[in-house]
Amino acid sequence: MLSLDELNGLDEDAFVRALGPLFEHSPWVAATAWQRRPFGNLGDLHGALIASVQDAPRERQLALIGSHPELGGHEARRGVLTAESTREQASAGLERLPSDGAERLAHLNRSYRARFGFPLIVCAREHTPDSILVNGATRLKHSREEEIAVALTEIGKIARLRLGDVVSEGRA
Repeated sequence: MLSLDELNGLDEDAFVRALGPLFEHSPWVAATAWQRRPFGNLGDLHGALIASVQDAPRERQLALIGSHPELGGHEARRGVLTAESTREQASAGLERLPSDGAERLAHLNRSYRARFGFPLIVCAREHTPDSILVNGATRLKHSREEEIAVALTEIGKIARLRLGDVVSEGRA
């Protein structure tokens, strides 16, 4: 774990190596936020990361959303999730779903992707399998623009929790 002071002192490459995994397969977010250093606290750092996403062109935002794996999907079954996603999906109990639960989640994933063109994203650490199914079913009623906004908000929650795993508020 890095202290905030240590993080503020990193060059861009080291900063991106440390924080790149906060946003699934999208180190550009950390690279953009690096330019806003120094950060006074974790909230400022998280805010800079979120601003990087919000200020990005729509196509880059959609690429970020699309870089996320499906919940309990084929990446999980093949064991090719990032370490962070593996832990998060496990925390929600997605690797222990009985076959009927796995099929319901797979159906939700297919329906969601067919409607919106990208995977259902939830901050898995805040959910159970049942709450994911309820949340996803509710979100199927949204417009695509509403879902883009919700997906980006969920990505921000995921990043905030991941940030707490790698950077401490304390000083060096």
